[in-house]
Amino acid sequence: MSLVAPAIPGLVWAYHFRPGSAPCTRLPIDVARSDLDVSEGFLWLHLNLADTRVNAFLENFPGLTPPAFTALTTHDTHAAITLDEQLVYGTLVDFQREFDSETRDIGWLHFFVSDRVIITTRLQPLRSVDRMRAAIEKNASRYRRPIDVFETLVAEFQRTLISLVMELTEELNLIEDFVYDNTPRDERRRLAPVRRTVVRLHRHLRTVLTLMRRAAAADDDEMPPGFDDVASRLVGRLEAVDHDVYALQERARLLHEEIDSKLSSETNRHLYILSLMTAFLLPPTLVTGFFGMNTSSLPFAEGTNGTGYALSLIGVSVLAAWWLLRRTGIL
Repeated sequence: MSLVAPAIPGLVWAYHFRPGSAPCTRLPIDVARSDLDVSEGFLWLHLNLADTRVNAFLENFPGLTPPAFTALTTHDTHAAITLDEQLVYGTLVDFQREFDSETRDIGWLHFFVSDRVIITTRLQPLRSVDRMRAAIEKNASRYRRPIDVFETLVAEFQRTLISLVMELTEELNLIEDFVYDNTPRDERRRLAPVRRTVVRLHRHLRTVLTLMRRAAAADDDEMPPGFDDVASRLVGRLEAVDHDVYALQERARLLHEEIDSKLSSETNRHLYILSLMTAFLLPPTLVTGFFGMNTSSLPFAEGTNGTGYALSLIGVSVLAAWWLLRRTGIL
């Protein structure tokens, strides 16, 4: 009877990076736990938390501290970056993707970085992680340390933000064309989801940027080697896209104010017309109301030209109302 080493639960992919110019190897999906004990280079394990056995696998993983284990297996939906004894772990924000399309839904990537391994976990497929895998397949020699993979993951998140900013800019351009058209249109229904997406982007981006700045200011003995340079470059990247997202947020806000202003002006114009109609019709209404009273001794009640006289009074009252409106500058 032969014993077969169990495969790693929830494994999406695994890469073994070797030092120098040696190629990077993608490990088979049924790689055994014993095959992860590499003597040179480092590993990247990407796991799916939908597999409930992942927790048991990570619990006994060498070098994984209890706080790092909690960071990798948590279902919390907030970003976090922690430096502890030259380890880096926490949660990064990302965007989900479907099998055949990319979405704007927020996803969460949990990570752990040491000098020999980087482990990432997630519940849904994520855009930046898939782009990271494509970058490794294209040029794996640039990744000499696990912290280099971490840097590229955050950089891919920044590139995803840039692509989203460009998409949202195009949507705002289309809405803007309609808003500034001669024919007034209410574009608030189209603008609302764009503003909501931009606000969420800015909120999560500011959180990641703040966490990265705080991590860059940590004590030197807590930082992994080279993390200060990585953090400095990532802060610069995130600050650049933060300016773009903030400008997009301000543009969406001003566009919403412009829509409200145009709708308010249109409403005021309608009310102005109604007010003028009321002002012109009020004197004739007073005349007809007076002659419509069922009382005795009404003027023009006797004779054959009473209706003509009443109509003349109505015309005179309209002219008087028009003269008064002109006199006061309303017309």
